[in-house]
Amino acid sequence: MISVIGARKNYGDFAALDDLTLEIPAGSLTALLGPSGSGKSTLLRSIAGLENPDGGTITIAGKDVTGVPPQKRDIGFVFQHYAAFKHMTVRDNVAFGLKIRKRPKNEITKKVNDLLEIVGLDGFQHRYPAQLSGGQRQRMALARALAVDPQVLLLDEPFGALDAKVREDLRTWLRRLHDEVHVTTVLVTHDQEEALDVADRIAVLNKGRIEQVGTPRDLYDRPANHFVMSFLGPVAKLNGQLVRPHDIRVGRDPSMAVAQKAGTAESAGVTRATVERVVHLGFEVRVELRNAATGDLFAAQVTRGDSEALQLQEGETVYARATLIPDIPS
Repeated sequence: MISVIGARKNYGDFAALDDLTLEIPAGSLTALLGPSGSGKSTLLRSIAGLENPDGGTITIAGKDVTGVPPQKRDIGFVFQHYAAFKHMTVRDNVAFGLKIRKRPKNEITKKVNDLLEIVGLDGFQHRYPAQLSGGQRQRMALARALAVDPQVLLLDEPFGALDAKVREDLRTWLRRLHDEVHVTTVLVTHDQEEALDVADRIAVLNKGRIEQVGTPRDLYDRPANHFVMSFLGPVAKLNGQLVRPHDIRVGRDPSMAVAQKAGTAESAGVTRATVERVVHLGFEVRVELRNAATGDLFAAQVTRGDSEALQLQEGETVYARATLIPDIPS
């Protein structure tokens, strides 16, 4: 387990960490999610020992490491940029930490071969970093970090420099990798989809503080406040209420009914709106609408089937109603 208690870090008048406390369970994959300047990278670097907090304590597996240098914290670290040794082969890059620790040659060979197979780079041992794609270089970096059997793996936006399709593929691969090696992993990201896709738990940061910690489903379905809801996925404002675009029903009947059960949006009422734009996004359709009473813009997501049935056209009048409004504490 990683325990951060009362961590504080200031850069002049700016509080990067503001009395922050967080528990990260052993064996979990926890995402630190937040906007730029929220403190997530400072927190990760403090856990790594690359930043010295102005106050508070950090423990790893029950040991206080607050004043311990990075090389003695038993961690692996992967940055956004690969930091590969360009003059070394893939095999030598992965083996570097083991050689520094003077492990036996046969142990190094077996460990490197096993890891390259796990990360999907078997057969690439003799290539150089320049001969690999961006995704392959990042897999090599992860193998190098795992080679020394760290207690904790820290990932600082590891896929941020890659294109969208490669990021998506590597997210799936990272989740499978974690399920296989079970090392306690902390991932810094500003990508909500990445956090929801990969993590067991998400800690949402804002202005150096923790807003909410929980499973992806807990945070998405039961956000602690408006900031968490707005940051974790798209939102629309309907009659003064924050709702998810996929929880808005669109139709031509002004008396649309919604399910009568707890959590439904009876208080939201029906909103008359004008269709501004219809955007086809593959398996779903985004309908951009303007509230006829207030002039505010909002968006609804509907299925392709509903879109084809409605045959929505720009400029026509429709009616919108929320089918679910999250119960956000005041």
